[in-house]
Amino acid sequence: MATVLAPAPARTRSLHDVPLPVCVLVLSALLAVVVVLAAGIGSVSIPAGDAWRIVAAHLTGQPVAGDPALDQILWNFRVPRVLLAALCGAGLAVAGVVLQALTGNPLADPYILGVSAGGSVGAVLVLSATAGTLGGLGVSGAAFLGAMLAVGLVFLLGQRRGRLDPVRLILAGVAVSYAFTSITSYLQLRAAPNDMRQIMFWLLGSVSGAHWSQLSVVGVVVVAATLLLTLFGRQLNALVTGDESATALGVDVRRLRIGLIVLTSLLAGAMIAVAGGIGFVGLMVPHLVRMAFGADHRRLLPLSALVGALYLVVVDLLSRTLDAPNELPLNVLTALFGAPFFVWLLRRDRSVMS
Repeated sequence: MATVLAPAPARTRSLHDVPLPVCVLVLSALLAVVVVLAAGIGSVSIPAGDAWRIVAAHLTGQPVAGDPALDQILWNFRVPRVLLAALCGAGLAVAGVVLQALTGNPLADPYILGVSAGGSVGAVLVLSATAGTLGGLGVSGAAFLGAMLAVGLVFLLGQRRGRLDPVRLILAGVAVSYAFTSITSYLQLRAAPNDMRQIMFWLLGSVSGAHWSQLSVVGVVVVAATLLLTLFGRQLNALVTGDESATALGVDVRRLRIGLIVLTSLLAGAMIAVAGGIGFVGLMVPHLVRMAFGADHRRLLPLSALVGALYLVVVDLLSRTLDAPNELPLNVLTALFGAPFFVWLLRRDRSVMS
């Protein structure tokens, strides 16, 4: 009697199968829509149609018709803020993806190298009564220098016999972060009461002070770093399999680690310099995108940038509308959303901590 073979079950199609250009196109279009809608929402509401018209007029160089006050509010204040939120979300998400692969730690985020703690010291020095000690440096410049100083210390301490060790790198980052955090706490105690609100707001992250002059530098850093890191996608795929496997595949692990640390440190340092300490974005978004679109870093990096941008634009919108006319620091909401996400992730896939 002939054996009848049952037909093989059809493979369920998922977002992993969608071509990368299609994913990028859809997410980019969604980001553009969300940016314009978010720019129109605030204490003075601007209808979506008017917001599109004003933005389109500025982009095409045409004269803006209608109320000049709405044009001023939208183009000079809200659009730079929303774009800065998008750039910071993209940069933090990309840095998080790379550092999770670099350290082999699913809990790694852009601040694991002490960037946030070092930047906080520089910023608080300027924001407090000790500003004169930095020779007139602005908050962003001081924060960037502090972040790079912390990363340099972590880099030196994270080496063993001339080679970067992922475990030592993480431990060095924790130690340096605690040291710089203690300095920040001391400076806060010495600060004038009138300065404390501004200091706390910066430490918890905000894009409320965004202006057009910031966007060109931040935009170049985020776009260039994302494109360059995406070119390392194949090497990152090899790196997550282990140093020995990566070396067998022809990857110079030592040189790759040094290059990735430099790039991600500059990227994270630039983000903290303009927006302060925004947590959970670089920790949560990579996991979310990895689950939805797959773990191939050639897809993961550009898609994480777009999802991170979308996420932080929405968070910033909520930060200025949930308790209007008051404004919430970004870290309050990113932590509020991020903590339940990780509880759900741990219950869904316990291997994330293995």
